[in-house]
Amino acid sequence: MTVAESHRESPTDEPPQAFVPGHVTGLFSVHPADDPRKAGSRGAGLALSAGVTVTVVPADETTVELDGETVEMEAVTGTLDRLDVSAAVRVESDLPVSAGFGVSGGAALGAVLVANERFDLERTENELVSVAHAAEVAAGTGLGDVVAQARGGAPLRCEPGAPGHGELNGIATPPTRVEYVSFGGRSTGEIIGGDVETLTQAGERALAALRDAPTLPHLFACSRAFAKDADLLTPSVERAIDDVRDAGGEAAMAMLGETVIALGDGLTRAGYEPASCEIDRAGARLV
Repeated sequence: MTVAESHRESPTDEPPQAFVPGHVTGLFSVHPADDPRKAGSRGAGLALSAGVTVTVVPADETTVELDGETVEMEAVTGTLDRLDVSAAVRVESDLPVSAGFGVSGGAALGAVLVANERFDLERTENELVSVAHAAEVAAGTGLGDVVAQARGGAPLRCEPGAPGHGELNGIATPPTRVEYVSFGGRSTGEIIGGDVETLTQAGERALAALRDAPTLPHLFACSRAFAKDADLLTPSVERAIDDVRDAGGEAAMAMLGETVIALGDGLTRAGYEPASCEIDRAGARLV
């Protein structure tokens, strides 16, 4: 059953919205292709119960509003262009922007799920995810968030690309608290749009190690190794990770932001005042 079909069975007459979990990437490698549906990343991360809520209203011209402010969000406008529709898109985010939480990909995925409903497009869920993934890749704001956010949990992106091209597995995730603290944003486009050979080699090594022992603690260990090998750590991030480790916890950097995530109450025990949520195991959905 597709997302749209499940919604049509709902008795409510409220206009549809989509909730898309945030996503933090722990490690990744870059894999370009001429077709953005085939391009993307291999890697691993966590979907979060904090995320974005997206509303789509038909309009003569596509606009995007994020937390009450009009913004340029190419992943969203590119998504609607691919569907050949125009709309006013409203995005409400629980998470900081440009800090490694997949807000852009979440907005694109939420927009395509709701647009499919509002415009009676009758696309399958895999088709919708493919459209949003291609728009996100073309915008240069992400390489794998969309497919991970569609699935939820702790997805392993074993092959790059949208459904039908990529391959996803996952790490078993019982209900798990996650804490995070962000020290600022970074430009994803500047990093993935430059020389990524060293980064990709580090990501491939980290993913291979993780697949040998796919557990949440090992995900964090492999993520720390990747961040160091790819030279992505900033002083603030490195210090916070060390503080959590000294307190007996598991922490890592969220790619690509100046953000630290920790399992359980690791950041709290280390003396920080983090935000908290849980791992979202359901993935993107209409609400």
